[in-house]
Amino acid sequence: MHIGGAYNFPFGRVKLTPAFHGSSFPDGTYGGMPAGLLFTLEDKTFYHTGDTALFSDMQLIGKHNLVDLMLVCIGDNFTMGIDDAVEAVDLVKPKLCVPMHYKTFPYIDVDAEEFASKTMSYGNEVKIIDVGDSMDL
Repeated sequence: MHIGGAYNFPFGRVKLTPAFHGSSFPDGTYGGMPAGLLFTLEDKTFYHTGDTALFSDMQLIGKHNLVDLMLVCIGDNFTMGIDDAVEAVDLVKPKLCVPMHYKTFPYIDVDAEEFASKTMSYGNEVKIIDVGDSMDL
């Protein structure tokens, strides 16, 4: 698969979306294009932003897909931070968003509650889940 392409697997449809991030292996060699993932499983659509910066075409993802769940990175330093993530959620307009890629080490130790508060002030629903927890939609 390549960016912009989709494929119907037995479990559902997967589409690769753009993501803006570096991509290299531990030895420094090029690791290919970063990507987000848009999953359509039965009647639910999930958007995993991947490691990415904010980009305006996120609006097209929301325009062309009714996104039930958006997994959005908020950690800053290596991906978008809280304010850019709030803007990303506002562009996509998912039914629910879950912050990810934060608090796993000191460089990205940000406050998910701050993200939730800012995101909900725009009328978006947020659920914070801890590492190892799960949720049902």
